[in-house]
Amino acid sequence: MFDAALTPKRRTMLLSLAGVPVLLTACAQTSDSGGSGSGGSDGGADGASLTVGTTDKVTALDPAAAYDNGSSSVWTQCYAYLMNTSIGSEDGVPEPDLAETAEFTSDTVYTVTLKEGLTFANGNDLTSEDVKHTFDRQLAIADPNGPSSLLGNLASVEIVDDLTVEFHLTEPNDQTFPYVLCSPAGPIVDADVFPADAVLPDDEIVAANAFCGPYAISSFRLNELITFEAFEGYQGLYGTPATSSVNMSYYADQNNMKLDIQQGNIDCVWRSLSATDIADLEGDDAVTVHEGPGGEIRYIVFNFNTNPYGASTEEPDPAKARAVRQAVADLLDRQAIATQVYNDTYTPLYSYIPEGLPGSGTQFQDLYGDGSGGPDAERARGRLEDAGVEIPVALSLQYNPDHYGNSSGDEYAAVKSQLEADGLFTVDLQSTEWVQYSKDRVEDVYPAYQLGWFPDYSDADNYLSPFFVTENFLANHYTNPEVDQLISQQRGTADPAEREALFVQIQDIVAEEISTLPLLQGAQIAISTADVQGVTLDSSFKFRLSPLSK
Repeated sequence: MFDAALTPKRRTMLLSLAGVPVLLTACAQTSDSGGSGSGGSDGGADGASLTVGTTDKVTALDPAAAYDNGSSSVWTQCYAYLMNTSIGSEDGVPEPDLAETAEFTSDTVYTVTLKEGLTFANGNDLTSEDVKHTFDRQLAIADPNGPSSLLGNLASVEIVDDLTVEFHLTEPNDQTFPYVLCSPAGPIVDADVFPADAVLPDDEIVAANAFCGPYAISSFRLNELITFEAFEGYQGLYGTPATSSVNMSYYADQNNMKLDIQQGNIDCVWRSLSATDIADLEGDDAVTVHEGPGGEIRYIVFNFNTNPYGASTEEPDPAKARAVRQAVADLLDRQAIATQVYNDTYTPLYSYIPEGLPGSGTQFQDLYGDGSGGPDAERARGRLEDAGVEIPVALSLQYNPDHYGNSSGDEYAAVKSQLEADGLFTVDLQSTEWVQYSKDRVEDVYPAYQLGWFPDYSDADNYLSPFFVTENFLANHYTNPEVDQLISQQRGTADPAEREALFVQIQDIVAEEISTLPLLQGAQIAISTADVQGVTLDSSFKFRLSPLSK
């Protein structure tokens, strides 16, 4: 067990236990262990509670141990960041959260000065030591399911004094670094609680009350129910929460969640209802459907070791492996999937950077299929035959049924049908639930598999760096030194036009190699009862509980 008594901060700190707040538990009632239940609330800022339903899954409360939307949504409520984006932000530009000031003091040094008097919910002071500890442990742990890949440009963190830290960067003029500080790599953790080189279990985090965001967690049952209580000592960007207690109820079945929001048993839904359910609810006067700017994408990942003819297969051949991936791209009909599965609540995605951000393009429309976005079986056959690939190609394809919504089954059944329609592929389609899926995908279990991406911040780099640098979070064994160099170059390029040209160049290269295959782009959707206020979906792509009220 981690011995907090040995940390330097602990040796110099005198705690007054009488000043540590006691958090009271307020639990919603659930009708099954999957959160299908009836939480209900009387809402408002007078101390009553609200209940938000979701089908997302939490992987870990420790920010070093997960890199998924379900976990990050929880961190957004209970941890604070040095930088963040204001509620309702139209441009997603970071602003100081725990920071008083934050700026480049040289080409490779980003200096942050903390606000005075910051504390964690357990009463521990929050100082520059915690900041250094937070980022040092991300890099030391480097969990394959964690967000440490976002810190690829961070060389070291140096303490100047109790309130000031310097981030020393490998590459100069990193335009993305302020965004990284408000990403999933950025939640500030308590150096007296979180070990320097190991992940801390959820129950120990809750027991230690090691939170510093607008809310602390007072009750936690993994993927069943979380109760958030307002943390009075929070001094960050968002101020005092509008509602003092919010329950997050986790659903195994989205149909039960839809029924509960219609009946008023819960107050809000954040991820994920089917397109059919959303269309149905738009006609229900008892609820309000909220739509925000897009950013979510859905895509297929190829493991370069285990996909057909990959480096670890019985017949490794890079040219054949690439021809197989390109043939898959030739056969996909994105518009058919968007319309037939998602009622056009998603749109086709033909580049890695989605529409609306600088650098968005049409590489997968121009290079593959019929050149207009449709499939072309003869083109696919020609690629395979020219490379000497045996037809039909046997492809194992995995998807997840519980993390990305029930429609994932229909989406990947459509992908399978499209690939097999002309006899070029035989697809072994399998599904695995998220907790196991997130482990298997980084252990070379799946040759090709489904993922979705909900951006960490509103910069086009966030659709490139996490996926295509050599040490990427996909752990799919893709590496290209030229791409590494270009990604590094764009981060240090201040001129917007020059940077956009680099975005296009990077995508042109990766679109030929197909490390991942983009499919669809979607909007943010939340549902609330008609009397709930404060639902805000903005360009930060974060769903915050603190403005919600009744």
